[in-house]
Amino acid sequence: MKRKLMGMTTTDYVISASLILLVIPQIRGVRQTLHHTLLPLVAVAAAAAYYLKSFPTQGHDLGLDIAGVVAGAVLGVACGAATRLSRASDGIAFARAGALAALLWIVGMASRAGFEYWATHGGSGSLARFSQDNLTGAAAWTAALLLMALAQVLGRLTVIRVRSSRVVAAG
Repeated sequence: MKRKLMGMTTTDYVISASLILLVIPQIRGVRQTLHHTLLPLVAVAAAAAYYLKSFPTQGHDLGLDIAGVVAGAVLGVACGAATRLSRASDGIAFARAGALAALLWIVGMASRAGFEYWATHGGSGSLARFSQDNLTGAAAWTAALLLMALAQVLGRLTVIRVRSSRVVAAG
């Protein structure tokens, strides 16, 4: 059975760019309020609502999901650890991503767009063979890549929230 992969749509590019551009407020620095904490999580949840039609777990799909979660978590935790934190004059924690934290964010978010671009511009043959031999279908890739994004966001948020509470308590 031969499957055809569709190219990236304008919506795909806009969603990918939006997730990548979430690095801008991180570089400028943000107060650790509920709004700034939840914005990246809401963005990934919106992408999941748009893309995720099923959550396959048969064959090697679950292994791909786990690999995505681990890769995302490693990037997110490293990004959170590389973010500078300080205490503002009003006692609220302030987080600012340096070059390494920004790079890790961009690598994580852009890697998914790069994978999709590769899959639809030259990589479709090898990807289709691998998927046919190991996965239940394209939905497995969608789920794994979204889980990677979610794990990256949650890993970063968790590290920054824990570090923020320490900065505020030490102030």
